[in-house]
Amino acid sequence: MNIMVVGGGGREHAIIRKLKENKDVETIYALPGNGGIAKDAQCVGISATDIEGITAFAKEHAIDYAVVAPDDPLVLGCVDALNAIGIPCFGPEAKAAIIEGSKVFSKNLMKKYQIPTAAYETFSDMDAALAYLEDAPMPTVIKADGLALGKGVIIAGTREEAREAVKEMMADKKFGKSGENIVIEEFLTGPEVSVLSFTDGKTVVPMISSMDHKRAGDNDTGLNTGGMGTIAPNPYYTPEVAERCMKEIFLPTIHAMNEEGRTFKGCLYFGLMITPDGPKVIEYNCRFGDPETQVVLPLLESDLLTIMQATTNGTLAQTQVRFSDRHACCVIMASEGYPVSYEKGYEITIPEETWDRVYVAGARLEGGRLLTSGGRVLGVTAVEDSLEEAIRSSYEAVRTISFGNAYYRTDIGNKALECVRR
Repeated sequence: MNIMVVGGGGREHAIIRKLKENKDVETIYALPGNGGIAKDAQCVGISATDIEGITAFAKEHAIDYAVVAPDDPLVLGCVDALNAIGIPCFGPEAKAAIIEGSKVFSKNLMKKYQIPTAAYETFSDMDAALAYLEDAPMPTVIKADGLALGKGVIIAGTREEAREAVKEMMADKKFGKSGENIVIEEFLTGPEVSVLSFTDGKTVVPMISSMDHKRAGDNDTGLNTGGMGTIAPNPYYTPEVAERCMKEIFLPTIHAMNEEGRTFKGCLYFGLMITPDGPKVIEYNCRFGDPETQVVLPLLESDLLTIMQATTNGTLAQTQVRFSDRHACCVIMASEGYPVSYEKGYEITIPEETWDRVYVAGARLEGGRLLTSGGRVLGVTAVEDSLEEAIRSSYEAVRTISFGNAYYRTDIGNKALECVRR
């Protein structure tokens, strides 16, 4: 089989590595891929948002199955375009990808179908939003409606910070069109949990839970990033919580999307908070989370391609989805200054014996050398029998890797360990 994976980050590298385990897979093309993915797939210089270029390539290279991994091409209708030329895909059509593409849509969906989430109001007028903030309880959460590379969410501790966030989004256009509409919502407290799930629009199969670390600095300080590390499974996600989530959140969401004529197939990501009132949805993503994928997929024991095809064909209920009972930890090695400004072009040195633990996110090949080309550069993952061992092993691997300007958090997994040791 010829497989095409659209995207070029650490998430896509993890997906490609897992797809390679299927003996029927002959060639995997990554569009555009990156310098590290090039070790595991044939990289093609077509942007993930060039829908016309992607469909033309798929036609010319007799692609048997496509995996559209990032949010942008999904929201733009990449799956729709590939389906139109007869290529089966993993991922939702544009009408279903809106669950991530518009926070206003997803919040209104949850309100309509009584899916637990934070109380909220939506605004398209900046003056109305600013007036609302005058009496809103602090802290509060300000969200840009559209996609913003995982950075369109501001937790404002004071009224002044909240006003500034609204002005940045709506007047200064910090996130472009994504900030034309905004959501202002209640600040929830409790441990956060990420649950990726496979779904064919009828059956939903949650994957192993995980815990992301969004802030740039140790002890959850600094700016929000796309993620500085993850662990799996998340110890706060107990069997009792999982049961409530299935009954109150997962199945009702699939039902709601079907009722709206927006059947969702692919990977639906539930960003949850375990509040004193029970689990609530913080956000939905229409695809595998990054870097959650780098700890969840290494624990998958069943064949990924078979599961993906089952989501496409509507046969997920008859398909085995089995995960290991081991633990995984991923530490992100980033460029100093991420997520604001950072220098690129530093050579990356990775010992051969460490390579199978590394997922490359932001690197390019130049003259046979691997050079940094992004904010998040590498995800370094270890799988061990205990969480403590996985964390230690991941950091041991991190210390064998070097590149100029390298930065990483030193406390990935600490909160989870505190929970385990109670």
